[in-house]
Amino acid sequence: MRTFAATALTPPPYDAVVHPAVDEIAAHSADWAEAFGLAPTPDARERLSRANAAELAARACPDVPEPAVRLLADLMTWLFAFDDRCDEDAMGTDPGRLAPALAPLLEVVDRFGTVAHYQPAGPTAAALHDLCRRIRALDKPGGLLRFSAAFREYLFALLWEATNRQLHRVPRFAEYVQMRRHTGAVLPSFALTDLAADGLATTTDRVDPRVVRLDLLAADLVCWCNDVFSYGKERLRDGHNLASVIAHELNWPERAALTEAAARYNAGIAAYRALEAEVLEDADGRLSRMLMSRRRWLRGTYDWSMGARRYS
Repeated sequence: MRTFAATALTPPPYDAVVHPAVDEIAAHSADWAEAFGLAPTPDARERLSRANAAELAARACPDVPEPAVRLLADLMTWLFAFDDRCDEDAMGTDPGRLAPALAPLLEVVDRFGTVAHYQPAGPTAAALHDLCRRIRALDKPGGLLRFSAAFREYLFALLWEATNRQLHRVPRFAEYVQMRRHTGAVLPSFALTDLAADGLATTTDRVDPRVVRLDLLAADLVCWCNDVFSYGKERLRDGHNLASVIAHELNWPERAALTEAAARYNAGIAAYRALEAEVLEDADGRLSRMLMSRRRWLRGTYDWSMGARRYS
């Protein structure tokens, strides 16, 4: 599938860069995951290693202080580890089992990283609490609120996905596009990236219809890129993939649907560039840095996917 993706997807026309401390960041995140017991077995540690979350974080934040990249890399390590947990014991196919596992995580984000009189329930919650505590320590309440809100949406989307799997239901295209940006946890990752790059745009800019469109399109493109690269693995599991949804809705053969998924990604990149150029004409420094972070994510996801062992 990597060969198809490499030829069918248009590489985002932005600089391909990576943080110079990527190896140190990777070592830190591995130690962090080990300290919290996120990958308790050799097989789990191997799967987590194959994800190489630190490289993706280092591509998304190539020119910010190393501690900020470590925070993003640890979040992404957490996300990959939790995804593996859902797959390993089939929790991700049973909302009745998933819901109780999500409740302690919701309690963590509800507390916004406060530490007084609170003991997280289990290693997954404890690691998430550590992330929230570190975000809180940055003393940027707007960024903490954005992260917490986006993380709640991610938890809700996991239940949606598990319900679909239990019912053997393939979502409609529009529904899938809406929910995919949440199941992919892209929006909480964007929040941390903006914190790292001092790209927390003003409230006025955040609700500008053009900026809203750019942000959602960037999230979609990150997820669609992942869908095309991972299709060979995911097609055997369920219908939560852009190509699978297209094939089901239009009753198209697999190859045609995959080609259409790539075409939609390419059209999205072109639309993003055109709207980005318009917004940048009168953007202030913080909004410009936010949009640069989205560029980094688009290009970084593509480059990381080209070498990701997780989907090979």
